Amino acid sequence: MSLPKEAIERFGDCMQAAIDAKEIEPTAMTLATLDGDSGVSARMVLLKEWDEQGFVFYTNTLSIKGRQLAAHPRAALVMYWKTTERQVRIEGAVAPVADEEADAYFATRSRGSQLGAWASMQSQPLSSRAHLLKEVVELELKHVGRKVPRPPHWSGYRVSPEMIEFWYGRASRLHDRFRFTRRDDAWERQRLYP
Repeated sequence: MSLPKEAIERFGDCMQAAIDAKEIEPTAMTLATLDGDSGVSARMVLLKEWDEQGFVFYTNTLSIKGRQLAAHPRAALVMYWKTTERQVRIEGAVAPVADEEADAYFATRSRGSQLGAWASMQSQPLSSRAHLLKEVVELELKHVGRKVPRPPHWSGYRVSPEMIEFWYGRASRLHDRFRFTRRDDAWERQRLYP
């Protein structure tokens, strides 16, 4: 089910305000995933696109987050922009993006980032930085004069919101909060106490 137009417009306004305010990394967001054994884990990722269907980020699918999403395809996202005193929380189901979508995005990445996606066994122990850099050089030599294809273990995930909440900082901690919650085939909008 698509996000309501108001929620998408609010999110776009928050993102544009952060960009206009020269937030250092306006697309940075916390991604929280579930591990059945140890509970919840969180880390920063970058939002690469959003629309009525959800919010997309890319990563190594064999990383800790990739393995957790495969086992428990749900996540929470938090974006906070200090300069504009705004925050957005998102919770929902997660699914991989289509291969064509991942291929198209991978093609826009810098060559160094493309090679890094091949070289990094994300979240696995690494003997030394020199070892990683040597792998990158070897990959560069392997791909001289040709495009770097997307690794099979690298793709995107779309978080399809079931809840999206907007927080706007206000004086005296009397913040404005609005929550959109999916209920059956409709969205419910509520104003919340700060």
